[in-house]
Formats: sequence, C-alpha cells, structure tokens
Amino acid sequence: MAPVVTSVSPTQGTPAGGTPVTITGSGFTGASAVRFGSNLATNVVVVSDTQITAKTPSGSGTVKVTVTGPSGTSTDNVFFTYTTVPAPTITSLAPASGPTAGGNTVTITGTNLTGATQVLFGSNPATIT
Repeated sequence: MAPVVTSVSPTQGTPAGGTPVTITGSGFTGASAVRFGSNLATNVVVVSDTQITAKTPSGSGTVKVTVTGPSGTSTDNVFFTYTTVPAPTITSLAPASGPTAGGNTVTITGTNLTGATQVLFGSNPATIT
C-alpha cells in the first residue's frame, strides 16, 4: 500500500525553501522521496512509520506534498503554500528617546514583528527580552 499523507506542519513557508516541516501520515517506512509539487525536499528523515521531518525545496504557489515509498506514491490532498513574509514596519517607539549610554527599555509597536531576530538602534544591536 502506498504511503498516506494526512498533514504537514507548518503549512506555509518562504519561496527560498529551507522551511523545516513535519509530515504526518502512515506507511513511511522505507520512504525514498518527499516532494513539494515536483521538487524534492532536503534533509529528509523518516522518524517513524507515521512521521517524516524534512526541509522544503524552493518553490512558489500552493503545491501538493507527496511521499514515495516501496509501494508507490501518496495521492492525498495535503498542500504547502509558499508565501513571502512582509518586512517588519515600526509605527512607534516608547519612549521615543533615552540616554546615550543605553540601558533603558523600549517598547516597539508595529506590524510583522513576529519572528524578528534582531533590533538595531543605528548600528548598535539591542538586547531583546
């Protein structure tokens, strides 16, 4: 019996690829390929008969996720969407000024801040708490 794919998590990622995903289903033992559309995933690890971890290849749009095993390729309708994440936008800082020596706490308000990895004040990195 061919593998069965029931879900992929997360369901979206960057067009550049490299998004770590977990694929859930059954019949994964002996899986030889994971595809996102027609593109092969990388770093594929068959964790168990019901779980695979992998990194997405580059791509665009919404694509079907398939697993190929010794008995065939999954035919389930499980999809992954490549999306471009918009850049963060800062709408306000509180307080808007502080000592030149630094050390004060600043609250940044804006959009698309989730997942931010660095904050700079000029060329100086802030400590994120």
